[in-house]
Amino acid sequence: MSNLKHGKMNNPFEVLEEKLSNIENLILDLKHLPKQVKQSETPEKLLTVQEAAQFLNLTVPTIYSKVSKGELPVMKRSKRLYFSSVQLMEYIKEGRKKSNSEIEAEAEQYIKIKRR
Repeated sequence: MSNLKHGKMNNPFEVLEEKLSNIENLILDLKHLPKQVKQSETPEKLLTVQEAAQFLNLTVPTIYSKVSKGELPVMKRSKRLYFSSVQLMEYIKEGRKKSNSEIEAEAEQYIKIKRR
């Protein structure tokens, strides 16, 4: 809003009050933003054996083999297997290899703890 109102200068306190009100409204909008971001995240989806195989880029027999060995997180209802897309993503991330610098940092931390 302009400082001119009907050709006259606004009271500076009114201008400050208006600006503070605008700032307060922006802060309130930002408070609600994280909720909006969380809602837009991909929800957990239950996958069939075939979908899990496609998700992991494995064959269906390999999926059954990994399930029987207890390597994959799975849910069973009667004779059907279900896989959580979120848990499968965590399974993939667990296989991440550490970089040499990460391994060195862990080794140094371990040595410091042992010296105490």
